[in-house]
Amino acid sequence: MDRKNIIKTVSARQVLDSKGRPVLEAEIITETGIVGRSGASTGTSVGANESYVLRDGDKNLFNGLSVFNAIENVKTKIAPVLQGMDVLDQRAIDQALIDLDGTRYKTNLGGNTIYAVSCAAARAACQVSGKEFWEYFTDKRPETVFAPAYNMINGGTYGDKTLDFQEFLVIPKNVSTFYEGSRIGVEVFYKMAEVIKKRTGKPAVMGNYSGYGAPSDDPFEIFDMLNEAVESLGYKDKVIFSIDCACSELYDKEKDAYRFKGDYISREQMIALLAKLADTYPIGFIEDALQEEDFEGFVKASQEIKAVLIGDDFICSSADRAEKAISMKAIRGMILKPNQAGTLSEAIDMVRLMQSKGMLVVASGRAGGVYEDPNAELAIALGVPLMKTGAPRSGERVAFTNTALRIEEKLTSKQTMADPLSIPGFERLKKNVSRGRCIHTSFIFHSKTFYTNNIISSCLPYIL
Repeated sequence: MDRKNIIKTVSARQVLDSKGRPVLEAEIITETGIVGRSGASTGTSVGANESYVLRDGDKNLFNGLSVFNAIENVKTKIAPVLQGMDVLDQRAIDQALIDLDGTRYKTNLGGNTIYAVSCAAARAACQVSGKEFWEYFTDKRPETVFAPAYNMINGGTYGDKTLDFQEFLVIPKNVSTFYEGSRIGVEVFYKMAEVIKKRTGKPAVMGNYSGYGAPSDDPFEIFDMLNEAVESLGYKDKVIFSIDCACSELYDKEKDAYRFKGDYISREQMIALLAKLADTYPIGFIEDALQEEDFEGFVKASQEIKAVLIGDDFICSSADRAEKAISMKAIRGMILKPNQAGTLSEAIDMVRLMQSKGMLVVASGRAGGVYEDPNAELAIALGVPLMKTGAPRSGERVAFTNTALRIEEKLTSKQTMADPLSIPGFERLKKNVSRGRCIHTSFIFHSKTFYTNNIISSCLPYIL
């Protein structure tokens, strides 16, 4: 074995993620001094079925968020096993980490620990091979990069408004390059600030996920504002929408109901609400439409909602959960967050499984991102057509856009951005698709009955 391939040292340190929270950063050095380094991005909204994030829990240190126990696991447990291994053998490295931990959710060593080490090994391998990350992990040279899904409006409480759904996204369509798509997304983002101020009389504020803080608690009004921004720029035929409901965050198990606009609504009401949104606006995918354990509910939702339903908390990059959901026809895709799986190899296998089943894969950054997060590069390597790149501000989010712009320069095809309209289930969003635009969108809920008043049912059909 070439000495430059042999792992000499494996170490770790505590650094900070994009939210200022402690995060483990792993570092692998080969016999010839080649270095691979990576941190482990973690989310703010964390699914119950994803790999475990090991933190110390000592309230006297970073309010319990420090990761010194994870660092100790690297030094005393992982390093002795990986030293002497071939850094180019990602599968063997990842399997060694999986076997060493021995649990499904990586609770012994910590999923964050394992993921950081897995990515550090991959970074070192890229250095050894002289290839960029996206080149190293691709089976064949990609023809396109992903289409970006920009997070425009963030859920949460801002002043006297609380918007329950987590993210409202804009995706460019009918363009041939990522440069064009990113320009459209960024310009819509600029315009949204003007629309929000015009509608509310107040300046737009930054939201929890670097988009704009919710200017309304009504999802219909949010989409109307997005429509206004898009149409004022002349981009009506260049943009579609998507939404992340993050419904596990809204679900009350005791009530068996979902929080919505200061009250609670049933599963059936939530499905009816989302179906109405998908009928009214050009929505491509809806993420986590229901709480993460409601497989039967997802089946019903998939039958009644026109948009493509995909799972984040619902799937958590877990093969067995995905297999069950697909067999039940409960979903048509998933969110790719590699750290949910634990190792890069498991994340790659998950993508290949979904692709083999004809399912949509949407890559996504995490709220607690690190700059060296490989998700954008991995998405391009694996031919993933969409990526939730976050809002087009804040360094770790903009990094995904800049990565795609750089890689696009090295592609030779005429169409260098994946076409969202070629995604199964998105065909209905091609131009000249008719829909209704509601004049007033205050939904009324009464116990088991979901309905709209006469004003709401007055819709003006128009052409996209």
